[in-house]
Amino acid sequence: MHGSFKQKNLVAQYKEQVRGEIMHHLQTHSKACHNLIRMTPDTFLLLCIKLRNTGLLNDSGRCSLEEKVITFLMIVSHNLKLRVVAVFFRRSIETIYRQFHSVLHAIMSLEVEYLKQPDGSQVPSEIASTSRFFPYFKDCVGALDGTHIRVKVSNADTPRFRGRKDYPTQNVLAAFTFDLRFTYILAGWEGSASDSKIIKNALTREDNLKIPSGKYYLVDAGFMLRSGLIAPYRGVRYHLKEYSTRGPENAKELFNLRHASLRNAVERAFGVLKKRFPIIGSSNEKTYSFDVQCEIVLACSILHNFLMSLGALEEEISEVDTELSNRGEMESQVDSRERDNEDARLGAQIRDNIAAQMWNDYASNH
Repeated sequence: MHGSFKQKNLVAQYKEQVRGEIMHHLQTHSKACHNLIRMTPDTFLLLCIKLRNTGLLNDSGRCSLEEKVITFLMIVSHNLKLRVVAVFFRRSIETIYRQFHSVLHAIMSLEVEYLKQPDGSQVPSEIASTSRFFPYFKDCVGALDGTHIRVKVSNADTPRFRGRKDYPTQNVLAAFTFDLRFTYILAGWEGSASDSKIIKNALTREDNLKIPSGKYYLVDAGFMLRSGLIAPYRGVRYHLKEYSTRGPENAKELFNLRHASLRNAVERAFGVLKKRFPIIGSSNEKTYSFDVQCEIVLACSILHNFLMSLGALEEEISEVDTELSNRGEMESQVDSRERDNEDARLGAQIRDNIAAQMWNDYASNH
């Protein structure tokens, strides 16, 4: 009996020693830290300070806050199974499960700080700094689009979650700034839902997407044209590569070209998010409940903005830009419903005015 207790105590001490060595190594070796959690020790410590200050995440028993955060980052940064991380840290799967969820909720509490919707008081610098976009898009506050992310749902729910893909997905709506930061995330819609249906919900729900008065987002042809959502002209060349050999020949083409240039931020931002957090970009079936799968999208978007604020995603941005330049552009699903209402007419008027002013200036200089 005494020998058994002594053996268990030795095993516990060994596990504690291993965890201590791992934590020390990660916090003193930048390359090892970056390989494991894909951020530097300094960035990691800044994140830990942020999370400790929420009051929702603390040291507990023999587990430090830092270990909990590393556990979470390993999972979302490499799409690892809980059991793999459990072996790495010599913890039970149940402990890793609790750690993951405690960090997840602490990160979500940072939403107010890191997911800020624009108030429209300032023209985005990416627009104000170039005559290609200014003053034409001076009232634009960002870009808006959806992306499909694989989910695990019940067999009964599978048909409505199967949209563009052969497997169930959730259609996540996101708003961006042109420097690739998220300002709004709405996760949880089934993959078969149209962008127009989702945006209607986003504008009317309690935690709604806010479009400042007199301002608008740039959207693709899958969204209904309205005063706050300016889509490109349909039936007119749009994608950037379509203009590589022959430039714009009229006002509508010039508008679409510059609209597409600004909206390129959408694919770049989604690309960086999925590259940095493979748990989102993976085509493997997820093992978490549906609600947790939605929360993971939000938490990773918050972490994305945190890292962007520190300039810590330059490598991923460069990789995504290279990938986008080497592949064809995605086609938008066009909403074919009639848009004959006052707000749609106002949106068309805004678009026509921008296109006319833009073309007049362009024609006089070419």
